Amino acid sequence: MPVSPVMWEEEKLKIIDQTKLPEKLSFIYITKIEELKDAICRMRIRGAPLLGVVAAFGVFLGIKDSKAKDFESFKEELGKVCDYLRSSRPTAVNLFWAIDRMCKVANSFVKEEGFLLDEVKKRLLQEALEIMEEDKACNRAIGEKGSKLIEDGDSILTHCNAGALATSGYGTALSIIYRAKEEGKKLKVYVDETRPLLQGARLTAWELLNEGIEAVLICDSMAGEVMREGKVNKVIVGADRVASNGDVANKIGTYTLSVLAKENKVPFYVACPLSTIDFSTSSGDKIPIEIRDENEVTHFCGKRCAPQGVKVYNPAFDVTPSFYVSAIITERGICYPPYRQNLVKLLEEG
Repeated sequence: MPVSPVMWEEEKLKIIDQTKLPEKLSFIYITKIEELKDAICRMRIRGAPLLGVVAAFGVFLGIKDSKAKDFESFKEELGKVCDYLRSSRPTAVNLFWAIDRMCKVANSFVKEEGFLLDEVKKRLLQEALEIMEEDKACNRAIGEKGSKLIEDGDSILTHCNAGALATSGYGTALSIIYRAKEEGKKLKVYVDETRPLLQGARLTAWELLNEGIEAVLICDSMAGEVMREGKVNKVIVGADRVASNGDVANKIGTYTLSVLAKENKVPFYVACPLSTIDFSTSSGDKIPIEIRDENEVTHFCGKRCAPQGVKVYNPAFDVTPSFYVSAIITERGICYPPYRQNLVKLLEEG
């Protein structure tokens, strides 16, 4: 069973510190919203679906000590908590989706019941727990739907980490691989290292080996040659935000893979929950792209590997135009182009 990177235990959020993997499996216990934001910004917690889950708990942690006497005071506190969490990372839409859902629950609960502070807090914790359980079920469903695209003997290329560590358990892109293995299919997975933070090398390779799946680690720049040699017959990646037209924001390097896959006639699949699809964003051009610290590029394993004074550009994500995406795999089914129409249909069918 793939690892669970997040748990709620005794009024604490227990998470795996992903910056310590694969050398050490260690946990962090979070009791304050400031600790949570720090963990998100430092990439101790990462992955779009997981950011949504922990953001929901973050809303609760931010208001659990509230002493508000009336709804207006509480609403003001809640707004500050939500704005604080929203400022942590800009690209992964699940974080914003979960915060908005928590706010909606708080507002609707008060309207129906009047202002009972302890009851509102209890209801918000319940909602966070429900979001976590829904994510687990959603990941399983993505695996079940996506495994229909996998044949026995397939060689699959993946990028970054869209496994259990990026969710509350089981994963998105890797859930398809895990499900295919459960069905008895033999697979080989080529794992892009994913510079500059090596989520593929550190996290995805670690996950796959723990599950007894053959993993072959390659440098990002080797992906095109591996495809040209015919070693890969499918590419499956996750997503941090999908625009309503099917454009996909994902870890930097994904766009390159999609172009290489198209050139080599390899299907390019994106696996994500419907909560990752931002129907309010018309295209990938509208998706905010996080720019991260230059030290991630100039340093390696804590040591400088670039000359002093060199300029650095370090976008954490890129946008893959929908033209390059063969299908988007969600918990409700596999969506094919045209995405602007078919993604809405998939949402309405639920």
